[in-house]
Amino acid sequence: MKLDILAFAAHPDDVELTASGTMLHHKALGYKIGIVDLTRGELGTRGTAEDRDREAADASKIMQLDVRENLGMADGFFENNQANKLKIIEAIRAYRPDTVLCNAVTDRHIDHGRASTLVSEACFLSGLRKIETSREGVAQEAWRPRQVLHYIQDRYIKPDLIVDITPYFEQKMQCVMAFKTQFYDPSSAEPETPISGKDFINYLESRSREMGRYINTSYGEGFTVERPAGIADLTKLI
Repeated sequence: MKLDILAFAAHPDDVELTASGTMLHHKALGYKIGIVDLTRGELGTRGTAEDRDREAADASKIMQLDVRENLGMADGFFENNQANKLKIIEAIRAYRPDTVLCNAVTDRHIDHGRASTLVSEACFLSGLRKIETSREGVAQEAWRPRQVLHYIQDRYIKPDLIVDITPYFEQKMQCVMAFKTQFYDPSSAEPETPISGKDFINYLESRSREMGRYINTSYGEGFTVERPAGIADLTKLI
């Protein structure tokens, strides 16, 4: 299946927190969208890897994803090495996305910046035909996405572009709250974490409102770019 947009995430819930409004927006426009999670988030303080699997499946239904898969890398310990790059290259070549979304270039969680670099480098290498890969015994052709964008996570980074997600903000929050073990639940007996309190949910809304304010809308999601993005019609800017 060819996708228009493929989002990579170090952990299940990374995309939901930062770019699910963008994914929902483009799904409504008729594009094919998908997520590839690098790890199962098994080192998370709350819940288990099996919990995250179920929660990711629930969030995928809300986002109406065309595909979601998990590469099974080691949470907290995956490395930027040849073996992991090849796993990502195989996914890129399998889905042939025009646009790739990936983790913030730097962030509080050490996995985020590492995943950002790993995916970015794999996107370039995926375009080299002398790197041979296959899936299910079928040789793959080289493919390089046209654009790689990095979503903004816990730490503020000045965005290069912002997507208006106003019509999809409530669905975005449904995607986030699908991860019941990770976020605010007053009935939970699990340990508190930096993202499990009600204040964090308020912060998410505030961040979306901040991004929206920059482009004169109610809610937005920001991204940084690796190369300048072109536009054919200046009057279409918002």
